[in-house]
Amino acid sequence: MFIVNVSEPITLLLFTIATVLLIFLGKEIKKPYIPAFALFAYLILVVMHSVQLANLTEEYREVYYDILIRCISIDCIMIFVSFFAYLWIDDIASKFCKKKSLDNSLDWFWNKI
Repeated sequence: MFIVNVSEPITLLLFTIATVLLIFLGKEIKKPYIPAFALFAYLILVVMHSVQLANLTEEYREVYYDILIRCISIDCIMIFVSFFAYLWIDDIASKFCKKKSLDNSLDWFWNKI
């Protein structure tokens, strides 16, 4: 069974660096869809890990259960980070282009940052 183990330190570091670089690139060119790539990638990973967890056989349950739970929790944290990065860059892009953002429900949050 192949598992993308994002709970290993090297893999976690590489995924974090890639996510930060996508967020930085999106901020620099003011395009909110660039950090959305990271969001969709982590959504695919959480679905993939959940399906693998649901389809574990008894012989693999002892070995892979804890790994998959850690991977799902890390995926959820990264989804949270990349979603807020998308909203943040969308707010920056809307102010730069002087047009209305998709949703202004987080204005109280951005004003405190």
